[in-house]
Amino acid sequence: MSDSRQLRVVAIGGGTGLSTLLRGLKRYTASPAGTTPAGDPACPDLPCLIRDLSAIVTVTDDGGSSGRLREDLNMLPPGDVRNCMVALSEDEHLLSRLFQHRFKHGDLNGHSFGNLFLAALTEISGDFAQAVQTSSQILATRGRIYPSTTENATISARMDDGSLVEGETNITASKQTIRELMLTPHDAAPLPETLDAIAAADLITLGPGSLYTSLITNLLVRGIPEAIAASQATRVYICNLMTQANESLGLSAAQHIEKILDHAGEQIFDYALINTAPIGGATLEQYAREGQTPITADLERIRKLGIEPITGNFLHEGDVLRHNYDRVAETVLNLALKR
Repeated sequence: MSDSRQLRVVAIGGGTGLSTLLRGLKRYTASPAGTTPAGDPACPDLPCLIRDLSAIVTVTDDGGSSGRLREDLNMLPPGDVRNCMVALSEDEHLLSRLFQHRFKHGDLNGHSFGNLFLAALTEISGDFAQAVQTSSQILATRGRIYPSTTENATISARMDDGSLVEGETNITASKQTIRELMLTPHDAAPLPETLDAIAAADLITLGPGSLYTSLITNLLVRGIPEAIAASQATRVYICNLMTQANESLGLSAAQHIEKILDHAGEQIFDYALINTAPIGGATLEQYAREGQTPITADLERIRKLGIEPITGNFLHEGDVLRHNYDRVAETVLNLALKR
């Protein structure tokens, strides 16, 4: 990457998928103190390609610690935002241990420190979005983090048997196939800063992440899909590696995209990043126990949607299967630099 341009990047999603991608993008982003990644001994040869990095994060979680805080304190769920803060922080190792620490006793049992930190800042500021920005400054994050909406939004899903399931936890636990996802209130609005970031972006990514509860959820917020469709940025969908129980079993890469476009109501992608590298047998057996299989790369069907597939080896096989965030970040940044 020898291009001297600096890009404005917007990454949209939720769950572990978004935080994984942000770890890769962070390495190309100047630190808040003004030093570039070239000063980082872990990546001495990386250019500072990103001048502005924004993460747009889903906030419909209603389970676990996030769900308890949402119910008890009438605040937005902090879990996915917390993961993004850790991923973008200057000293991720220390903050990961601190912010992901879960208490094991008493009334705090099950709560993570990071969630309580955001809850405290929300009470002090009276505004969740302001609490996120304040915490980002305290933690010296290499980027800005925006909740997709600051309204107390919930999701419901129409299933293939016609039933209506309400709430993210119930949706992910259902054994039925999701046909349509809905947001309440249906006119939930994004922050103005979110639309400004999308309008100014040179690169917009969606994914990886749970098809419905991490990705499509963001596109149900009024104005976000329209802003992506109108953007002159390079727009990239980063496809999951495996199908997911209760979200996308049996769906090919093209079918994932079709579901997203159906809910967005707009053409919001130029490219789709698809893994075509083989996955190890032991890993396949592990995921097969949950009925999960590698996502089929039906490239011609993707092209018929007006989207160019970008294929390659984007795997990182460890205890769990993840994207290789360095390889993904390099690939999407190169796509943006070609424009």
